[in-house]
Amino acid sequence: MASTPAFASARARRGLSALMILEAASLAVVSTLHLSGLTGEGRRPYSPTSAGVAEAIIGVVLVAGAVALLRSTRRGRLAAQVATGFAVAGFIFGLTFTLLGGEPGDVAYHLIALPVLVATLVLLLIRTRPRAAR
Repeated sequence: MASTPAFASARARRGLSALMILEAASLAVVSTLHLSGLTGEGRRPYSPTSAGVAEAIIGVVLVAGAVALLRSTRRGRLAAQVATGFAVAGFIFGLTFTLLGGEPGDVAYHLIALPVLVATLVLLLIRTRPRAAR
């Protein structure tokens, strides 16, 4: 089994970690709105409380992946890939409920955040090689 390659630069690791933290921060805001009841009730099978809990969990996983990426190149990259993959899967799962009964703002958030998460995952999966010495 091939090992996960490290990033070519610490700059790439820092940039992707920052992106993951930003995504987690947006999830923290939306989770807080859902859990405080400020987003409306929606219709079944959608539940703002369940959405808020799921968003909080996904946010924590993203933060853990970002921290791992900053601390370790190879293992950290794998942790970041797994965390972001988990977030993408969670968003797709949540989007099914949101489309069936969520408020328009919830749908819009999912439709904006999901492509950003997918792009982050793609960037984490791209094999990078160090530049040749000049």
